[in-house]
Amino acid sequence: MLFHLSMWLMTKYPAMSWLNVVRYLSTRVVLSMLTALLISFFISPWFISLLRRKQLGQPIRDDGPETHFQKEGTPTMGGTVILLSLIGSTLLWADLTNHYTAVILGITTLFGLIGFLDDYLKISERSSRGLPGRMKLISQFLIAGIIFYLFFFHANAIPEDVKFRLALPVVDISRYPQFPGWMYLIFVMFVVVGTSNAVNLTDGLDGLAIGPVILNAFVFMIFAYAHGALLYGKPLAEYLKIVHVPGAAELVIYTGAMVGSGIGFLWYNTYPASVFMGDVGSLALGGGIGSLAVLTKNEIILLLVGGIFVLEAVSVMLQVGYFKLSGGKRIFLMSPIHHHFEKKGWPEPKVIVRFWIISFILSLLGLVSLKLH
Repeated sequence: MLFHLSMWLMTKYPAMSWLNVVRYLSTRVVLSMLTALLISFFISPWFISLLRRKQLGQPIRDDGPETHFQKEGTPTMGGTVILLSLIGSTLLWADLTNHYTAVILGITTLFGLIGFLDDYLKISERSSRGLPGRMKLISQFLIAGIIFYLFFFHANAIPEDVKFRLALPVVDISRYPQFPGWMYLIFVMFVVVGTSNAVNLTDGLDGLAIGPVILNAFVFMIFAYAHGALLYGKPLAEYLKIVHVPGAAELVIYTGAMVGSGIGFLWYNTYPASVFMGDVGSLALGGGIGSLAVLTKNEIILLLVGGIFVLEAVSVMLQVGYFKLSGGKRIFLMSPIHHHFEKKGWPEPKVIVRFWIISFILSLLGLVSLKLH
């Protein structure tokens, strides 16, 4: 909104031509990041106090690591603050006529609402496990399907020769496989919903999920700019020999807001956490990251950059599958895999920081892929 207001004021009053600086992505991404950080940082203490007064604390699993029992009652749903700062900052500084902005905000907001309802049911009815898993998945698939159907089949925002192609690392653009629209849409739905739930599974230790989320957001900030920006009137993507996605550069405002809101939240979520993210944050942020991968044509690279989330999700699938096939045996002491290391005696901060380090390494490797074409 402030972006549009600045452009209007500059047009209406020539003396305010200095507002032209707001037109540049480099200016707005910094403003977006700072705005989100400040909102998150300063609203969090009030929100944590509110959660404590309402006694909206996190229930702890009886079969979890013993060290977690002392976390019983820690305020949850802190992801609400992340969403307020992320969405609010994006609305302030992004071009709201941009289709990519509309898609990413739609997924983030609606996935956040699903998570909010799930969290609320868990903490308001202590015997409840929240929304039934099947209902959550169906809701997520419907939302992702409808939003991306409108984007791919009706928005005319992305060139036809790029729309349904799958970008492959280290492969020439001309050799990217082309898929039927319906098949690519189903693939996109699985990417977005899968990433959303993978981040949700990762959110089991203090600060464990938000660290990689911040790193992923920063990587996709660079990807969005590389795929969508113009350099001296020519697509930067041509120089890098990657897919040019017109308009995708506007996503840097959203990614900047995600970095800022994540850092502000981490101040209170770091070990020992004063507040937990909850599904309202993890489902929304995961959906946002998955959508960034789709909109910037980096679905495959997401497997590398979001490797921590992939590892957590795969560990759960392996554990459940092997348990059923073997008649009750387990691969890990407990899943997701971060609990396995806790059961082996690793202190929680050690697990968290080591997972952050791995995520940092994977993020760097993801960025290297820009120059491997």
